[in-house]
Amino acid sequence: MKIKKGDTVKVISGKNLGKEGKVLKVYPKTNKVIVEGVNVIKKHAKPTQNNPDGGIMEFEAPFHASNVMFVEKKTGTTRIGYKVVTETVKKKEVTRKVRYSKKSDEVLD
Repeated sequence: MKIKKGDTVKVISGKNLGKEGKVLKVYPKTNKVIVEGVNVIKKHAKPTQNNPDGGIMEFEAPFHASNVMFVEKKTGTTRIGYKVVTETVKKKEVTRKVRYSKKSDEVLD
């Protein structure tokens, strides 16, 4: 999954089209994400010990990761790819897999 927690994303389809927000949680097994302020739903809750009043609660619901696109500060929305980068650390060559922006070709991590 190319989207990670903390990324800024923009919704590209569905009822929340055009909204932007920060990714709060990622579910890689079901390929879903929760984005701050997007896909807010209301749920009726019975009174419990933790919430003695009960009532109507609002919270963000997860939706499919294919409906969001990564937003970069410089170039706007962009696709994300992976590439292998070789670096020299303390006279040793280390290879690691990194995420990069396909539009600006910059490493994201």
